[in-house]
Amino acid sequence: MINSQLEVLTQAKDYLNTVSAHHYNEVIKPNFISSSGAHIRHIIDHYQAIMTGLSNSYIDYDQRDRHSKIESEPVAALIKITEITQWLKSLKDQQLAQFVTLSTEVSISNFHVESVKTTIARELVFAASHAVHHYAMIAQIALLQNQVLPPHFGIAPATATYLRSQQH
Repeated sequence: MINSQLEVLTQAKDYLNTVSAHHYNEVIKPNFISSSGAHIRHIIDHYQAIMTGLSNSYIDYDQRDRHSKIESEPVAALIKITEITQWLKSLKDQQLAQFVTLSTEVSISNFHVESVKTTIARELVFAASHAVHHYAMIAQIALLQNQVLPPHFGIAPATATYLRSQQH
């Protein structure tokens, strides 16, 4: 479980080690309404919510750090991803199994929050899947910026398995 999380975050590190500040902050309109930096910050927000949830048994994905240095500076994001990586490596099995309450808004037409019981492990699975989804969007932004990314960037694990099966 942790190794798969580390694989996902390595994709962010690889991207952050190569992207320019200009490309990280560029919003390509009308195709996108946010920058690659905003996508990376959003991914980090989710991991930080889980980290907080481990300590207080409450995860709130709606708490976001919009317009922070993480969103505008690739180096700041890289530092935070490295911190998350270290935190993941320190997790014990009993922490992964810990029950927490997840709270999140579920409606776009009016304010409606749902709370459910979940575990840290389940939320990490979600965070990784969520990250890959945003990597796919970053990959499209990078394509429009004429950047070159690794071929696996933004590919879901099940899609990678399918693609490998087609090579035979």
